[in-house]
Amino acid sequence: MSRPPPSPSAATLPVSLAANPTLSSWLEFSAEGHVTVWPGKVEIGQGIVTALAQIAADELDIDIARIRMVRASTAASPNEGVTSGSLSVQQSGRALRYVCAEVRQIFLEVAADRLGVKKTSLSVEDGSISGPGNVRTSYWELADDVELERDATPGIAPKLATERRLAGDSVHRIDIPDKVFARPRFIQDWSLPATLHGRVLRPENSRARLIELNEDGARAVAGLVAIVRDGSFAGVVSETENGAEAALNALRKSATWSEGEILPDENDLAAFLKSQPLESVVISTRAASTPGDGKRTIRRQYTRPYIAHASIAPSCAMAQRSGDKVHVWTHSQGVYLLRTDLALLLKLPAENITVEHLEGAGCYGHNAADDVALDAVLLAKVAGGRPVRVQWSRADEMSQAPFGAAMAIEIAADLDAGGEILHWHHQLWSNGHAARPGRAAQPALLAGFELANPFPRMISTNPPQANGGGADRNAVPLYDFPSWQVESHRLLTMPVRTSALRTLGAQGNVFAIESFLDEIAAERREDPVAFRLRLLSDDRARDVIRAAAERAKWKPAQRPGIGHGIGFARYKNMGAYCAAVAEVEGDKDIRVRKLTLAVDVGEAINPDGVINQIEGGAIQATSWVLKERVRFDRQRITSTTWSDYPILRFSEVPEVEVELIQRPELDPVGAGEAAHGPVTAAIANAVFDCLGVRIRDLPITRERLIAAMELTP
Repeated sequence: MSRPPPSPSAATLPVSLAANPTLSSWLEFSAEGHVTVWPGKVEIGQGIVTALAQIAADELDIDIARIRMVRASTAASPNEGVTSGSLSVQQSGRALRYVCAEVRQIFLEVAADRLGVKKTSLSVEDGSISGPGNVRTSYWELADDVELERDATPGIAPKLATERRLAGDSVHRIDIPDKVFARPRFIQDWSLPATLHGRVLRPENSRARLIELNEDGARAVAGLVAIVRDGSFAGVVSETENGAEAALNALRKSATWSEGEILPDENDLAAFLKSQPLESVVISTRAASTPGDGKRTIRRQYTRPYIAHASIAPSCAMAQRSGDKVHVWTHSQGVYLLRTDLALLLKLPAENITVEHLEGAGCYGHNAADDVALDAVLLAKVAGGRPVRVQWSRADEMSQAPFGAAMAIEIAADLDAGGEILHWHHQLWSNGHAARPGRAAQPALLAGFELANPFPRMISTNPPQANGGGADRNAVPLYDFPSWQVESHRLLTMPVRTSALRTLGAQGNVFAIESFLDEIAAERREDPVAFRLRLLSDDRARDVIRAAAERAKWKPAQRPGIGHGIGFARYKNMGAYCAAVAEVEGDKDIRVRKLTLAVDVGEAINPDGVINQIEGGAIQATSWVLKERVRFDRQRITSTTWSDYPILRFSEVPEVEVELIQRPELDPVGAGEAAHGPVTAAIANAVFDCLGVRIRDLPITRERLIAAMELTP
């Protein structure tokens, strides 16, 4: 039976609503029969605009077609921080549900007063309010009489899950038709009247400084409007995109740069990570109630490389300046946070800057969307009030945007005489995983580091464990080990720029934990699914493992050249539960034939949307595991093309099946990042099952397989 959510107090309003309590900042009713909703979270392909529309329509008792979703803007939307961490439904959805529940009650109170009946006698159907004696009115008739310029009231309870009509229904995505029919929805496809085009010059060598620049060749290019230089920041503004490219190429040929900084040895990242100045923190400890008698210790190390966001479309932004007013169009995940850094850089009041979201074609974390926005703003200064559109090149996108941090993870387990785990010791070395703008006293945007009076380069940090962690995300075991210690070592140097990439440290930690468990299970000759189930007391965890195993018919009969593996995690240890079974084929290369997953997100607002997210995450994780690795020599990033940074091709995409466990009585959590860790581990474990060699360093390439086979007795 569904349980009503607890009545909120002032201290327990949903986090986004507590930060933005005014009801009118969330929605508006029109006399024409529509409800406009302003969420503070942005659409980045995860389907949030559809799920939020479902929530609003459910609570208000209106048809979803009446909902008008407005993209986030600092001019109108509530400030919900950044869209990240699979928190959109959890934060924005919960806030909007409470807002709509209260607004519905306000309308019923006004209607009862106007109709002369009790509020409890009224019902709502598609916005029409009716009561005894066939009295009726509607949201639309009352829109001008209802005052929503008031704060949310603690104690309003949304509908029970059993009373909702749209939650749990796979409503068609609102954003898909535009994308299917190539209507301009992505910022890369947008332009404004009288738009100029800008390009920015960036060095090939890491952190090289611009020493000299001859502008003669660029000034000879037809259509050139201006050349901008401020320290090591240099760019061009042109009437046409081709002209901007030609002028930039002319500048590049004439530029003289310093040598830059030395990069690590890409073939020994673990040694580099462990040799740097570090900030070490004990993340979690558990002491055994009865210490066991440890007979031996086994220790393994696992690594993952730096990973690029590799968005299909390079980052793009538009900016327009008029006096001391600035308007920016961007695919940033945090419009308010970006505005904060722009205000610091431009020395303008934040209210003078409007940042408006437009979708970008590919977004998996802190990519270059914020950086290119500043580029556009700096170039717009010389545009005479005309908008300037800046799009990065593929090479810039693959070398200048922040990367997902490389990780080295060492796990040791003390075992008793029977091979049971007595103590678990997890250590990890990594750059920080967060350097987003708007969160520090200094801006964190690339051009800000390049100016003649530069801001200091930010050393990436890690979010606290209470928010899911960063490098240590998913490092604390979910299994019932008697004792453990988890330590994180964050680098205090950053020769390679890092920030948030989808899952942060979760992919690396789950890969390590689940691989190590498989190694112990194999040594014990115990089925890896049974081994995990025996070590887990959380019923939801056990359910997703069972569901994935049953759907995959675990374990199929062994066939030559085919292997199967299992992986499990609960994202952030407090989000979605996900288990994955991988079927791989090992010949010249590893090919993932099929992935079978089970996921529990609590109440799934849009089941098809949840499944889409799990499928997308599973395919991206497959690409990470088999192919993706930022390449560099000691001077520069070298993986600046799709040839140098290959991603999974359509012909290589595995079959993906997803079992969704619906729990409508539980609050929903996000699905966007739940699959990556389990899929990574499942593939690695399947490779061992297939070939009998254990690959502990990602990606799992042919070269690494051969090297591992040569070392295997």
